[in-house]
Order: sequence, then structure tokens, then C-alpha cells
Amino acid sequence: MVNFEYFDATSLEGLPELLGRKWGESVVLAGGTDLLDLLKERLIEPKRVVNIKKIRELHGIRNGKGLEIGALTTIAEIAKHPHIQKNYPVLAQAAESIATPQLRNMGTIGGNLCQRPRCWYFRGRQYVCLKKGGSKCYAAEGLNKYNAIFGGGPSFIVHPSDAAPALVALGASLEIYGPGGREQFPLAEFFELPIDNLPRENVLEPNEIITKILVPEPEANTRSIYLKFKEKDSMDFAISSVAAVLQMQGNRVNKARIVLGGVAPIPWRAEEAEAELEGKPLDEAVIDTAAAAAVARANPMRHNAYKIHLTRNLVKDALWRLRRM
Repeated sequence: MVNFEYFDATSLEGLPELLGRKWGESVVLAGGTDLLDLLKERLIEPKRVVNIKKIRELHGIRNGKGLEIGALTTIAEIAKHPHIQKNYPVLAQAAESIATPQLRNMGTIGGNLCQRPRCWYFRGRQYVCLKKGGSKCYAAEGLNKYNAIFGGGPSFIVHPSDAAPALVALGASLEIYGPGGREQFPLAEFFELPIDNLPRENVLEPNEIITKILVPEPEANTRSIYLKFKEKDSMDFAISSVAAVLQMQGNRVNKARIVLGGVAPIPWRAEEAEAELEGKPLDEAVIDTAAAAAVARANPMRHNAYKIHLTRNLVKDALWRLRRM
């Protein structure tokens, strides 16, 4: 890595000015599990690194009417938190599925939501792909086994976060701090497709950071689950995943949120599947129809059509498990 200035920030005040208005000049150090890889591979060469770990208000989980999670809360804290395990199992399961215990103890929820793509063309220094200012997405015609089947083009990355689909399915919001102060908006609006924002994956400006995640209290009779398929048993990203949250009345689905991971540049809301579930009994025919609807708009590339069958079966498995709860 190249030399850089290092700053310790102890409060939010003054942080936007320290980070600056231009991408690439400054970077935020939270858990550092993704940042250190980017620095060591010289995929980024910032002039300064700003450590935010000493900003106390960014830490911790607070229960009230809903859930408030500081952006520097570790993945391990979320996975092990009794209140989250009981009332937000989809989030606890997603957190538990991330990487290894060592990385979960270091990685933060804010960093997990903001991590950069894992596409090997983006991560390879020898490839100047579209995401890095080049003229082409090498995955479009190259090895695309792990790339997007939804929402791709002109880049075909997939979003690597496990926590993101779970939080979107729960209807979470973000608080962001920047030059204008604090702002809140739905997490689903935080992520952006390549067609809308090619260089980045979310709406953050260079001088803004996530401060907290706000999760509403689940309605009565809500069931939720997170399932993930990966090639290795440990320390692997999702080839496909599903976060399912159902609000039930007996065996009838009142409300449904089905969000897919590992298959699109953003957490992918399977609205067609939700429509097939809502207002209907959670029986075998409805489950089969909803699972098929979840992948009806898939647009696979040469090497990743298998993700359609895989994702359909994950959705079906998730719904059957929720039915039995």
C-alpha cells in the first residue's frame, strides 16, 4: 500500500470536512476487514485514512419501539444479541452466516452494508473494468459464474452483503451524517444499480457516513428466516440467498417481504413472489407459485443460469420452513 495520513476522529463534528468532497482522497476506517484488502491490493490509494472507531455514539444496540443499531456495532454483537435472535431472527441468522468468527468480531454493520464488490475483475488490479473507470465489464463476456442474474448492466456485479437483504426485508432505515447534518431514509433506497450509479454502489457522498440503522418493531405474528447458499462451509459469500419476512394470520399471509442476495447489484426485492403470497394460505401450491415468481424476471449470462434453479429452491425452502413455524 502507499503512504497516507492517519487521523483519529472522536466526534461527528468536523468529520465531513476531514473526509472531503472528492472520492478517493479520504477513506473511512471502521472494522477495516474490506478496507485493508483494498489498500494492500492498491485498488485504492487515498491521501488519508480517517479512523471513526472512537466516536462513541456509533457503537451499540438499543431496544425500544423497534431497534437502533450503531454503525460501528460488530457483526458478532448482532448475531449474538438475545433480543435480535428472538424478535428479528432473519437478521441474527444473516449476521451469523457472515465470514468467520474472527471477521465477525472485527467487521461492523455499517461496513458490511458499504463493502465493495467481490467480482474478481473488480478486485484484480490487471483489469481496468467499468467500475474502475474502464470501458467494459469483463464479466459480461468472461467468467460470470458468480455475477448478476437480476438488474445487471452495464456492470454485472452482485452486492456482497448478507445483512442488507435481511434489513431491507425488515423495512429498516438508515441515518446518515454529512455536511447538512443528519438525514434518514429507507435502506432500500440506499443501494443503487450500476445503470444509475456506475462508480459506486450506494448514495453516500464522499463526506458522509452511516451513523445508525433503525429497524421497526415487527408486527404481531411475524415470522422470518435467512437462508444462504455458498460453495464453502465457512468464510464465503452468498452465491444466492433469501431473506423472507411474513406477517401471518393463522396460515394466511397478510404481508410478505422476499429479498434476494448474491444475485443482483443491490438487495433484490422479489415483488412478484410477494404478490403471489399476500392474502393467500401458505400451502404447497402457493409456495411453488411464489418461488417460481421470484425468478421469473431473471436474465442470466453464459455461466450463471444455474442461479435461477438454485434461487427458486432457496425461496421454496425458506417458505416451507416459515410454514412449519
